[in-house]
Amino acid sequence: MKSSAVFFGILFVALVVVLLAAPYIFYPVFLMKVLCFALFASALNLLLGFGGLLSFGHAAFFGFASYVSAHAAKVWGLTPEVSILLGTASAVVLGAIFGGLAIRRQGIYFTMITLALAQLVFFICLQARFTGGEDGIQSVPRGSLFGVLPLGDDMTLYYVVATIFLIGFLLIFRIIHSPFGQVLRAIRDNEPRAISLGYRTARYKLAVFILSAGIAGLAGGTKAIVFQLASLTDVHWTMSGEVVLMTLVGGLGTIFGPAIGAIVVVSMQNYLATLGAWVPIVQGIVFVICVMLFREGIIGVLSRWIKRPL
Repeated sequence: MKSSAVFFGILFVALVVVLLAAPYIFYPVFLMKVLCFALFASALNLLLGFGGLLSFGHAAFFGFASYVSAHAAKVWGLTPEVSILLGTASAVVLGAIFGGLAIRRQGIYFTMITLALAQLVFFICLQARFTGGEDGIQSVPRGSLFGVLPLGDDMTLYYVVATIFLIGFLLIFRIIHSPFGQVLRAIRDNEPRAISLGYRTARYKLAVFILSAGIAGLAGGTKAIVFQLASLTDVHWTMSGEVVLMTLVGGLGTIFGPAIGAIVVVSMQNYLATLGAWVPIVQGIVFVICVMLFREGIIGVLSRWIKRPL
């Protein structure tokens, strides 16, 4: 146990060092996009990898929080940290409502309910006046952090986003390694046995659903400030599919897997953009190869090689 704690401590320090040095090697805006999606994928992994619940509607929390944060920053003139917190809070509320409805069913029925509810959110975002319809909310001001630190500079904003990512990452790590997380794994592996031991599994599933939705909302609200835009793309069902792809490619049920999956998928979108409509096809091929050759995901395979969980 002690050696595992030291091992993860070393990995976390290495992660911090990489985040500090990365903007001097890569384009900061690209890195911020990766971090936002890495946090989004980690949120889904908390629900799917450790809770055993496949949601195909997580774009609803990501996208709706993006709209709320963008509206708060542009129309209400709030500071970026307050705008992001409002977006996160809206995702938590939405997660509580959706989770209360979805956890009544299991398996494919749970997945389809989340998809249907997410499509309802998409329709609302398309029709509502405050979302801007098909145009979305554009030219969102980045503002100043706490009214003091201006975020117009990409490097400054990058380190703010990196800090948000680390906070979200540590929160997920703590949840996974808490007694709550151990119960979640027990429910994932054998829910009838968990019920026989006296655990109210519905409450645990609702709690992890809300936590996952809130972290996804944190990622969406941050993305709206970074790109100064909230659009229907953020809340579309394909966004839910992409984040599932990131989680599976990186390694389902691993700690670092979603971040690696986000790097792979976002890099393909960025560097293969010249291929146009062929990008989804290339992504599909990569997904098929990963499923066939790396069923445990990239991090899952690496973990097996070094005999330590990642």
